[in-house]
This record gives sequence, structure tokens and C-alpha cells, in this order.
Amino acid sequence: MTADEGPVRVDSWIWSVRLTKTRSQAATAARGGHVKVNGERVKAAHAVKVGDEVRVRHAGRERVVVVRRLLRKRVGAPVAAEAYVDNSPPPPPVTEIPVVARRERGAGRPTKRDRRELDRLRQPR
Repeated sequence: MTADEGPVRVDSWIWSVRLTKTRSQAATAARGGHVKVNGERVKAAHAVKVGDEVRVRHAGRERVVVVRRLLRKRVGAPVAAEAYVDNSPPPPPVTEIPVVARRERGAGRPTKRDRRELDRLRQPR
């Protein structure tokens, strides 16, 4: 289950500690230059060691982790969380989606009065 000795591929390690959902996503990220080990862009087959800093840009967010333990196979989330130290910046705040006025299906075309009410709701105060 674990492999504390010997090299581990960076794409395999990223997948096994659950930074990406699939290993192919991790390999694609490495191929695209979105994975850096100790500040250098690396290929998917690059070997990681304990103490390396791995930066992964995935799903619009950059994750910065330091390797504490080498894993070859995917493990449970609590075990995976112990395999690295997360130094990532906090995620950006979620923006609120504006409310869209909806009419009941089959209600027909809005009347002049309905349009005025909708315009009043849309106007910023």
C-alpha cells in the first residue's frame, strides 16, 4: 500500500494523494506544464522524494504541497491527507449568482404590468 523507499512518479503520487481524480488527469497536467517540483516544470515520469515541494494547477486553483510520505497506490482520504503538508493559498471567495426572475411554465406572455415589475426588480438601488 505504501512505498517509503524507492522513487515514485509524480503523476502517480498526485493521483494517490487525491489532488486529482484520475491518474490521466495528473499526467495531462504534467504534460501541460501545470506541475512543478521544487520550482521546475516536470514530466509525468519525474520521481518525487520526501521533502519535495509540488505545485499543481488544477480546476482553476493552485495547490502547493510538501511531500511527507511516498504513496504508489490510491488510499483513503485520511491516509492521503497525512502524506503531505498543504501550503496552498485559500480558495477564492464564491461569488453570489444573481437571482433570475422566472415565470411559471404556460403562463403566457408577460403583460405590461408584469414587465414593469420585472424591470423594478432588476434595477439596482
